[in-house]
Amino acid sequence: MRTSISALLLLILVVPPAGSVDAAHDFDSQIGTWRTTLRRLKDPLSGSITWLEYQGTTATRAVMDGRANLVELRVAGAAGKIEALSLRLYDPTKEQWSLNYANLADGSLATPSVGRFTNGRGEFYSQEKFRGRPVRVRFVIQPESRDVIHFEQAFSVDDGRNWEVNWIATDTRVRNQ
Repeated sequence: MRTSISALLLLILVVPPAGSVDAAHDFDSQIGTWRTTLRRLKDPLSGSITWLEYQGTTATRAVMDGRANLVELRVAGAAGKIEALSLRLYDPTKEQWSLNYANLADGSLATPSVGRFTNGRGEFYSQEKFRGRPVRVRFVIQPESRDVIHFEQAFSVDDGRNWEVNWIATDTRVRNQ
């Protein structure tokens, strides 16, 4: 009888409880093609209130058997175009994601933003330099529904006490016709 109870206890410890979610799948719902509306602050950290607007697409696909995903952003507006890649990598030992953003205009790779989702909201942080000035960067991903996702980036020059939003994007899922 002890063997059966031990085996049952082992099963309880190994099998995740019903309804639990593996954080490695946090971005699975974002796989697909999206219509993107993007606004970015023309001159962050200057007091500027001029926003530049862009329209285009975002395509997200799973890579490496779903252990990572690749985002391709292509938007254009009166101020020009933005073409960028983001490689999202999951670290199962830390249970967090790194967002690795590459700007194709200048071939640069930004400092990865690192974080996780809590209650459906993703928050990712990095420490970077903006025009030679140290800034804390916060990137928030907030799904509004299955087919709409809101993204927001903000800078802080006072270690997170105050934030200036400088990038707002809304992705709406493109349905196959």
